[in-house]
Amino acid sequence: MTDKLPLARRTVLTAGGLGVLGVLGAALPAHAQPANAQVANLPRMSPDGSPRGKAPKLRFRENGTFKVVQFNDTQDDELVDRRTVELIEKILDTEKPDVVLINGDVITGGCETRLAVKQAINNVVWPMESRGIPWAVTYGNHDEDSLPQSGVDEATMLDFYRSYDHNLNAENIAGLTGTGNTIVPIRAANGKRDAFSLWLLDSGRYAPGTIQGQDFAGYPTWDWLKMDQVAWYRSESQRLEKRAGRKVPSLMFIHIALWEHRFMWWGGVDTRTAADAARGRARHGIVGERNEDECPGPFNSGMFNAILERGDVKGVFVGHDHINDYYGNYYGVLLGYAPGTGFGAYGLPGADRNRMRGGRVFELTETGDDVAIATRVVYARDLGIDLTANDQPMEPTPLPPAQASA
Repeated sequence: MTDKLPLARRTVLTAGGLGVLGVLGAALPAHAQPANAQVANLPRMSPDGSPRGKAPKLRFRENGTFKVVQFNDTQDDELVDRRTVELIEKILDTEKPDVVLINGDVITGGCETRLAVKQAINNVVWPMESRGIPWAVTYGNHDEDSLPQSGVDEATMLDFYRSYDHNLNAENIAGLTGTGNTIVPIRAANGKRDAFSLWLLDSGRYAPGTIQGQDFAGYPTWDWLKMDQVAWYRSESQRLEKRAGRKVPSLMFIHIALWEHRFMWWGGVDTRTAADAARGRARHGIVGERNEDECPGPFNSGMFNAILERGDVKGVFVGHDHINDYYGNYYGVLLGYAPGTGFGAYGLPGADRNRMRGGRVFELTETGDDVAIATRVVYARDLGIDLTANDQPMEPTPLPPAQASA
């Protein structure tokens, strides 16, 4: 494996979409309610202040299992590629997840109006919403690309996400870097305690032009988790431990990779030979493909160090780099990717463009006070979806009345 990118990163998409994960199984009827989904006591509010039902509450199934599906980089405008929606729907109907996460770059810069932004979002969240499956999002570097023409920023998008009945995103946390940083608790099967948590953090967009008069020529120009977010994780982790009387196991989802993702693959920091990659794969039990550079920001956030100290986050999973799907065990913490879901974003070169479209499934099992985690990737190629290297835009999924007026 060489370190050279096989293709340029696309930042402007054509009117296509992506695909995510799935595995063959019995179909779930449309609008069916997952066995774990419950109603919380906290009322939801639409952007106009009107009640919007109640927030879902998550709980392990009676047999002590729970399933999470991660989609990444659906990254399209309102004329989404039809195969993106097809893939999401097939995964939902075969995997029957208890919760779904779209981990950043939900939309792209092709949306020219507020309505187009709402339609682009609705295209990819309606499959979950219409089936009654709880879902949440994180933000990526592309979600605000349409801001100059649409006037819709991430905070406004958050209000729109939260107007859906089955969305799990919390209100924005004043004074904390990023939008929509959220902890999603999952109760034990017996309902008596929190058995697991999902940390959803906004890893930002792009590095600033300069810091202290120095530019970033030669360095990565993506964003990074800020120290207040690391401190927030640490303090909230301590609070959860105090309340539960133990460390609550969890997974963390961010869009942009940590530097440790790259270190793990190469088995080191400074060298990048085939022997280094082999060492990394062997030592860290890496499974999957790496087809492009990891693209972290110019600075190491320190989040991994905080995770090691706290000992509750069992894995950190990202997207951003659409044609990577590997994961491994990096000093006791799973680090990994879900591949790009959207058929409209960049993929592999040439005729193989859509071979990696897919997503990641996490199967959680309660084991006393701990939770066992198994994970795998399911691809569009496994589900009979057309992989032709073209764009197949569809008309927007109609907006529900509440969202049309939001």
